[in-house]
Amino acid sequence: MSGFFQRLQQLDPRRQQAFMAALCERLLPNYGLYAETTGQGDPHGIRVILDLVWEQLGVREARIDFDRQAEKLAELEPPAEDDSFGARRALETVVALSAILDTLRGEASEAVLEVSRVSRSGVRAFIELTEGEDDATRLDELVRRHPLMADENDFQDAVLEAVETGPLNRETLRSLRRLGRNDGVSNLGLSAD
Repeated sequence: MSGFFQRLQQLDPRRQQAFMAALCERLLPNYGLYAETTGQGDPHGIRVILDLVWEQLGVREARIDFDRQAEKLAELEPPAEDDSFGARRALETVVALSAILDTLRGEASEAVLEVSRVSRSGVRAFIELTEGEDDATRLDELVRRHPLMADENDFQDAVLEAVETGPLNRETLRSLRRLGRNDGVSNLGLSAD
């Protein structure tokens, strides 16, 4: 894993942002499901902010006020008192998107690592919830072997390889976005449809 994180850190900021945007695409359905089941949040608002991130990646001259977008995003966070599983996964989506906005505003060198870890930790939490393993060692083993974690690792590897090689042009960005959208299925294997 450390080799993976090293490769992430060696990417230039724009490639890191593309990596994070693809991971956010895959986290989005979790936020949508939370909003659908609780009536809290605004999936459309989150979608718009992520679309602006993609626009900035594709059109370098785009003038987008990411300070304003960060303010809007903060309003879309699940209520702090909601400690449900769905709220925590929705919060991961907000945290990941917030990390990209931080980089677009010129701060947060560790953001790309944070987004990678946030996505993996959501998968781990889901496995813990669904498999109900209390023993830490057995849980670690279960998580390591679980198909959802294997899928998450493969996905992040594929995104990293895509952003490492070749020009980061419109076509590459489009295919990254498609990869992240994953036919509407989130990193937890859940779909809002």
